[in-house]
Amino acid sequence: MLKGQIPSVFIDGEAGTTGLEIRERLAVNPALSLRSIDPARRKDPDARRALMAEVDLVVLCLPDDAAKESAALAASLGDAAPKLIDASTAHRVHPDWAYGLPELTPDQPGIIAAAKRVANPGCYPTGAILLLRPLIDAGLMSPDFPVTVNAISGYSGGGNAMIATYEARTAPNFELYGLALEHKHVAELQHYSGLQRRPIFVPSVADFRQGMIDSIPLHLDLLRGSPKPAEIEDLLHTRYAGSEFVSVARSDAKLEPEALNGSNAIELRVHGNDRHGQAVLTARYDNLGKGASGAAVQNIGLMLGIAVTATLPKAA
Repeated sequence: MLKGQIPSVFIDGEAGTTGLEIRERLAVNPALSLRSIDPARRKDPDARRALMAEVDLVVLCLPDDAAKESAALAASLGDAAPKLIDASTAHRVHPDWAYGLPELTPDQPGIIAAAKRVANPGCYPTGAILLLRPLIDAGLMSPDFPVTVNAISGYSGGGNAMIATYEARTAPNFELYGLALEHKHVAELQHYSGLQRRPIFVPSVADFRQGMIDSIPLHLDLLRGSPKPAEIEDLLHTRYAGSEFVSVARSDAKLEPEALNGSNAIELRVHGNDRHGQAVLTARYDNLGKGASGAAVQNIGLMLGIAVTATLPKAA
């Protein structure tokens, strides 16, 4: 039951990068009412709890520990608790939270729509999961397959501190990181792709504000039936036929990461070589779009049962 004639949303942590982009994307959705807290009271639990009681949905754009505290604050309202979307990593593999990737399976949009609590996907895992899950579901790839995911993101994915270093021109032009192989997105990537073997994940950041490419190299003779690149492309086409935001695009010899900025789109590609029996699967998207804020707006629409526009106004 909605608490007013127009569904209302509160972004807890709206001053951060993801929160600001969600606000901007929601600005083109007149069917929603966006509520804000007095900036002087944004860390006041009583003020936040009172506002939570008045709205239909709260988006948590907070660090992991703060997101857990905010979720507990909402839960303390009992039957008056709003629906929650958590943009942090705190609840992404928690069994009591639905995973907010509608394209994961045909049933996932209904699961999200019926859920009271949804964990928004991480930026890096989104593309890799959408590439890997169809192969595993179809039996082409064993769940025990040794997968490597390489990814590059614009610096906005690192939050305000990283943004400040790049805009001050004190950061390197390109940097691999997470080389201890303990990146917090790995658990999510493994769980929802269907992999049993822990994948190797190598992220990187470069001197552009936003945009992202995930890439997964494959020796095709190690897959069941040694499929041709065109067969994998056909599988992805079939899996995402009719999807509003996921498309399977033509393979290119080059790929740059910024083409989809401002949108909620994601492009999947199979770059293959029949003679060598090799392929590289890629996913290109906006790390602040389908990788964060656009995905959150898409989930808001499902959870509140309304049509929404998940694209930034300037990109519409």
